[in-house]
Amino acid sequence: MTDKVQMPIGSQPLQPGGPKPKTQSKTTGLPFDRVLQETIAAGGVKFSAHAERRLQTRGITLDRERLAQLSEAIDRVAAKGGKESLVLMDELALIVSVKNRTVITAIDGQSLKTNVFTNIDSAIIT
Repeated sequence: MTDKVQMPIGSQPLQPGGPKPKTQSKTTGLPFDRVLQETIAAGGVKFSAHAERRLQTRGITLDRERLAQLSEAIDRVAAKGGKESLVLMDELALIVSVKNRTVITAIDGQSLKTNVFTNIDSAIIT
């Protein structure tokens, strides 16, 4: 006898190696990956897979204005010769590879106070 697992209507079981369920943005209702790709295209800033997961799991969204603010901060750090920088934006900390314009990780306000930041050569508060 096999036990059947009941799943909510419209949901699909996860299969190893199968497609991942789409997560929607709370603010736009669009799939998170689409919002993220549009954001990247708009500001010329990339996000590592680790940073993407951190942003998604912590419910952090960067609108166009904040992404422009981040891009400007990266430009300012690059002009001063920074390579790996801590960018503080409101209640958000981002570690950025300046050369690659890539956000390596993201830390929200709850975790911000308990973290030690290493392997950075610069910091900017925006």
